[in-house]
Amino acid sequence: MFGLTPFNNNPIRKSNSFNNDFYDMIDDFFNNSFLPVRNLYNDTFKVDVKESDKDYLVEAELPGINKEDVKLDYNDSRLTINVNHEENVDEEKDYYIHRERKRTSMQRGIYLKDIVPEEISAQLKDGVLKIVVPKKEKSDNTFNIEVN
Repeated sequence: MFGLTPFNNNPIRKSNSFNNDFYDMIDDFFNNSFLPVRNLYNDTFKVDVKESDKDYLVEAELPGINKEDVKLDYNDSRLTINVNHEENVDEEKDYYIHRERKRTSMQRGIYLKDIVPEEISAQLKDGVLKIVVPKKEKSDNTFNIEVN
């Protein structure tokens, strides 16, 4: 019988492009998943940041998260979004109890300079956290200097 060959390490390959493509296709078929599995240890929620003249709009996708699970901080020009979510499901059937627990903790930091932290507002609606971060008004420091 034939042994398994490590991914993309087939000694039978020739310099021919067709053979390389064929063996790459076979390796990819047996080593890639059709349904990618999300790794919650490395993956976190998605964030979009839009900038206008007056403010920043931060939108974070947080499906299934309650506003009590979200904490926002601003320190040293960094807006930090912390999410700590815990789910408990108790279900009694016949002669046993089935209990599941799930705890999720995620954090994202966004660098935002020259803002007014006292006026930051946030709203969580339909699984989307919208944070409006007003910018400081830029003072016009330009002036004309008369030459003598």
